[in-house]
Amino acid sequence: MGTLVLLDLMGGVALLLWGLHMVQSGILRAFGPDLRRLLGQALGNRLSAFAAGLGLTALLQSSTATALLTSSFAAGGLLSLVAALAIMLGANVGTTLIVQALSFNIAAVAPVLFVVGLVAFRSGPRSRIKDIGRIAIGLGLMLLSLHILLDTLAPAENAPGVRVVMAAITGDPVLCIVVAALITWAVHSSVASVLLIMSLAYSQFITPYAALALVLGANLGSAINPVFEGARRDDPASYRLPVGNLINRVVGIALVLPFLSVIAERMHIWQPDLAKMTAAFHIAFNVGTAVLFIGLLDTMSRLLTWLLPDRVQEADPARPRYLDETALETPSLALADAAREALRMGDLVEVMLRKVMAAMMTGDRTLVDQVSKMDNVVDSLDEAIKLYLTKLTRGSLDESEGRRAMEIISFAINLEHIGDIIDKNLSELATKKIKRRFQFSPEGSEELAAFHKRTMESLRIAFGVFMSGDANEARKLLVEKTALKNTELAAVERHLDRLREGRPETIETTSLHLDVLRDLRRIHSHICSVAYPVLDAAGEAYRRSEADAAALPAAGAASALPR
Repeated sequence: MGTLVLLDLMGGVALLLWGLHMVQSGILRAFGPDLRRLLGQALGNRLSAFAAGLGLTALLQSSTATALLTSSFAAGGLLSLVAALAIMLGANVGTTLIVQALSFNIAAVAPVLFVVGLVAFRSGPRSRIKDIGRIAIGLGLMLLSLHILLDTLAPAENAPGVRVVMAAITGDPVLCIVVAALITWAVHSSVASVLLIMSLAYSQFITPYAALALVLGANLGSAINPVFEGARRDDPASYRLPVGNLINRVVGIALVLPFLSVIAERMHIWQPDLAKMTAAFHIAFNVGTAVLFIGLLDTMSRLLTWLLPDRVQEADPARPRYLDETALETPSLALADAAREALRMGDLVEVMLRKVMAAMMTGDRTLVDQVSKMDNVVDSLDEAIKLYLTKLTRGSLDESEGRRAMEIISFAINLEHIGDIIDKNLSELATKKIKRRFQFSPEGSEELAAFHKRTMESLRIAFGVFMSGDANEARKLLVEKTALKNTELAAVERHLDRLREGRPETIETTSLHLDVLRDLRRIHSHICSVAYPVLDAAGEAYRRSEADAAALPAAGAASALPR
């Protein structure tokens, strides 16, 4: 009998957690960009940040999910620490709203939610309606799990052995806090823990005093997860928000615990229903801590900044800075992180291109060595970005998100190709020139410098096209591709004229000169590849006009390879 009750109880908890997961994933898929904008609006002041955290967590039904999302924003510098702490105060209140709603007997709604959710989920290809169906099914599973928990606990209510065990576990309030904190940390959800506590209290397995102590532990446990999962071990500053949230919980518990017996007695008189009493205390505790700390956030921010200073330097430049694994549940956020990492990769390629040309013109060997090391970093970042986006695309992405993921991968691949051309071709040409002490003619040096300058300018334009998707700038790139090809042909003609004149410096550097022009043009072709998906998305055909016939490819030919 005891084994069956335990199995049923475990099954009910598992069903509750799965329903909660379906609700969270459905909301993130259906409203991910809107939730991101909601967090972005929290930059104004602490009250708007508090409201944003409350609303976001009421939707996600998990303060842990909000904490992980907010931590990624704060670590990336998109949110101030004061605003992030205010969001977490709101998140702690928001997580109580669903508990309050489920404290009422609404189990009869579960079949309706199943039917509505199934119809919406089977509505066809991925859409917001399908995600809303997922949310409805998740809510139905949560209500069904609560019904299962209550039915499971009812037969065991009069079992003396069960009562003895529960009395031993819940006899000491500190032990209650520790046990509930560990359970909440393990299941990653204070909502699930508090709903389980409500079920135990409703079935008279625990006293009102123990129920309130367990609620305190559930609140503590939900603040522990972000400390381990929302921070980066090599960056002390990333611990500021989760540690600050944990401090809020610990201080709140320390203030309430001495008076918990009196509070339990008074609340039980006010609300005889132990389940509703537990839910009411849960919301009262979080509202109280929010009121207490909302005015102290500036002081707490300064204290946390002093205790957890910014990282002095990046230990490994090849390690991604912005690819946050916790953001993979929110495609819009994950795509933004991947785009930032790709831009960082582009910055490295830009520096490589500048340094290799400086080495070519000045004969500085150290610059060639630096370029080689930077190419290794670029290769590592390219691999990391592709792996990160591969993980993201394993989930359900809508058409625009899938297209953006492929654009980022294409951009990273082209940057990696540019890095290889710089390292394997231009660096070797620079080394050859330095070893043999060759010198370009003044006219040849001027031509190469001008060609290199235009390539650099196109690279910076490409960065803007990649981030903004500006079709006008994309067209400029393709027109510049045609113009640069004509410039290359004109430069080759002038170089041949100097050869016919028999100029010594032109004769000894002829292969170097032509190879540099060729490689810079290849680099420019890879740069221009960013324009094609932008024009594809704009619905433009690549018509071969007189001005850019040589630059514009056939319609539909957008790819990661240079045209």
